[in-house]
Amino acid sequence: MQAILALEDGRIFRGQGYGAPGECQGEVVFNTSLTGYQEIATDPSYAGQIVVLTNPQIGNYGTNHADNEAARPYIEGLIVREFSAVSSNWRSEQVADEYMERYSVPVLAEIDTRALVRHLRTHGVMRGVISTSASDPAVLVERARSIRKMIGTDLARVVSTKDVYAFDENDVRNQTSDPLLPPAKDGLQLHVVAYDFGIKQNILRMLTREGCRVSVVPAETHADDVLAMKPDGIFLSNGPGDPEPVNYAVRAIRQFMGRVPVFGICLGHQLTGLALGGRTYKLKFGHHGGNHPVRNNRTGKVEITAHNHNFAVDPDSINANEVELTHVDLNDQTLEGLRHRSLPLFSVQYHPEAAPGPHDSHYLFRDFRKMMEEWKG
Repeated sequence: MQAILALEDGRIFRGQGYGAPGECQGEVVFNTSLTGYQEIATDPSYAGQIVVLTNPQIGNYGTNHADNEAARPYIEGLIVREFSAVSSNWRSEQVADEYMERYSVPVLAEIDTRALVRHLRTHGVMRGVISTSASDPAVLVERARSIRKMIGTDLARVVSTKDVYAFDENDVRNQTSDPLLPPAKDGLQLHVVAYDFGIKQNILRMLTREGCRVSVVPAETHADDVLAMKPDGIFLSNGPGDPEPVNYAVRAIRQFMGRVPVFGICLGHQLTGLALGGRTYKLKFGHHGGNHPVRNNRTGKVEITAHNHNFAVDPDSINANEVELTHVDLNDQTLEGLRHRSLPLFSVQYHPEAAPGPHDSHYLFRDFRKMMEEWKG
């Protein structure tokens, strides 16, 4: 079937449709990862977005239940150069085309993704519509212009869990039989309360492998309710949308920081920055991919990191006398990590649980456990 992408500036791309027939809309972003299309599709941080993948062939190793970061895909739509109709991998349980159709995700393929990515890099990310119907392109452009902008949009409360639930080493989602994952840490079990702003399952797995029992709570949970659970630490997850409207989380962080160790990732990092009195801003085309170089200012080493964010914390808005700027992106010098100089609190903008490169970024989960042990002792 034929399909079309209409951008809000009037640019049109025509190709072939796969996955679910119909129409989707959202902010169009690009991801430079070479692999991991299923993890990208199921990352709740992509809610409200159509994702363009720069690797030319997608779908060739199929899909499987173990690679999900959530129970279903959260991307609004997918755009690729070539979409494989077959899968060639012993782990595959379903071809990517059927997987996307099953979860109602439209796919646009056989377009020049290089031209589209260059357009987005030049003009910035913009709203768009994918349609497999014979709609008038001009109508689709107007529809794209009517989509709500990402700035000012709180999507964390949309994707968050509605109920508190537990996640430990015995959870079926923990993939304890996977030989590629390290065994759980022996010793004292610590209790972590994780705020779900769009949490990825591998974050929960990494916490349990550091010997943590995790209680996952909704995004709008009050700080008093969390402290009543007597956690050894509080984790602030990744998530979609603009951090500034998530003011309920900022208020909660201000209430419990200094009273219990805190670790934040991605949106959790941005919310931490706001709680410390900083500001955030929207990037021109965001950071999305598994190959971003980040310098650890503490060690001087460069980590190859996975990113998925459209907003960043303004480093000039952070009080350097109170907060250490620990990580910086070497592509554009954006702030990638911070640590309070006197309180047990730190955060990173990138995704250490994704482990996209040779550097072991899991050390941040070990640092969190060490911080909790020292605080508890």
